[in-house]
Amino acid sequence: MRGLLPFCRGLYRLGDRRSRTATAVGPRVEFCGGQSSSKPQPRFGLLFDIDGVLVRGRLPIPAARKAFEKLVDSQGRFVVPVVFVTNAGNCLRQTKADQLSHILGVPITQDQVIMSHSPLRMFKRLHDKCVLVSGQGPVLEIAKNLGFNNVVSIDILRESFPLLDMVDHNRRPKLPSNPVGKLPNVEAVILFGEPVRWETNLQLIIDILLTNGNLGSAYNPQNIPHLPLLACNMDLMWMAEAQSPRFGHGTFLVCLENIYKKITGEELKYEALMGKPSELTYHFAEYLIRTQAVQRQWKIPITSLYAIGDNLMTDIYGANLYNRYLEDRISRKNPKAIATMLAATGSTTSLSQEEEIDILVESELALPSATSCKSVLVCTGVYSPDAEVPPDASQCIKETVFHGHRDFRFDPGLVEPNHIVQNVDEAVDLIFEWEKFVPQ
Repeated sequence: MRGLLPFCRGLYRLGDRRSRTATAVGPRVEFCGGQSSSKPQPRFGLLFDIDGVLVRGRLPIPAARKAFEKLVDSQGRFVVPVVFVTNAGNCLRQTKADQLSHILGVPITQDQVIMSHSPLRMFKRLHDKCVLVSGQGPVLEIAKNLGFNNVVSIDILRESFPLLDMVDHNRRPKLPSNPVGKLPNVEAVILFGEPVRWETNLQLIIDILLTNGNLGSAYNPQNIPHLPLLACNMDLMWMAEAQSPRFGHGTFLVCLENIYKKITGEELKYEALMGKPSELTYHFAEYLIRTQAVQRQWKIPITSLYAIGDNLMTDIYGANLYNRYLEDRISRKNPKAIATMLAATGSTTSLSQEEEIDILVESELALPSATSCKSVLVCTGVYSPDAEVPPDASQCIKETVFHGHRDFRFDPGLVEPNHIVQNVDEAVDLIFEWEKFVPQ
């Protein structure tokens, strides 16, 4: 990856995994004067995955409503800051918020929802370029809502260049056809999520990359490196109503990467990868947590985050990676520590590039106030469906086939959750116990 790839550079940092035990967590509740004098104010925020934690496909998980009854007061207001972090990218945030409100029986706003594509709001340098988007749902509306002003879809390309989509014999043009209309050259490609017709999307995305955005021309082997490519949602699999996990957008990316390499002999390069486990997604989540606390006029800083998920390779990996980032922020301010880290990773990256993520986040979101992000794994989704809660979490996490993205190095420490529980209701109880938090 290049350019904005430092968003994910934390994946290549090495370091000893620090002890993560419940006994290390001290009291987190203080009482302040004013309108909240009789109510505890939290020092922590909750990050909930959706699929496999709160729902299975369109079916709610029974423990979800029970958990959220503990998270709101008699007026329907959350007693702690809550953000829903999903790798889905097929709808607007408001649509997802409405769905969650119906499922959980509590009012959810779009400002509590992070889709896999939400961090694209920060990529302002691309907002005026002609961008091709791929995925499902109202992709043009989603892109425009994120700030992109000049957007084309796979369907628009296919209609304008009907001779390019030839795999399905029934969709081939019956008569010779010329390109319809005149489209501007595509200047960047954004992959929101898995499309419906993979063969069409794979073909046209490869065409765009190998023609430098001009589908009226033939492949040019000189178009390497290719134009900017950004991908949201790296989930290889996800959990719906079926007994076994289903293919996710990460599987589509595997196909695209291998086709590109087979044709060109070169690796496909990403300008940025978003969605869990990307650090940038957790930066955005922490910003929304902090914003909720300010809106509620809670005076105590939010210093701890808890991420509840069902997928070791996304939810747990991402939370632990962000926790490592929070720890490394202190080290990166020390030149000797930076030099040691770069030497350990074998990186030739300069210090200024290493700090690009801090520069972007500081300019758009402000740097985080949180000092830790702990991970809690539930057994209602991708991980061990219907299994008994193992007595020793450290013994149940095995290094098997790595399902993470190609550009993410496997680190056994990053897929080890702080704790494993049966469901989200038990997760909330456990976190309240850790934090000695008793809502009133």
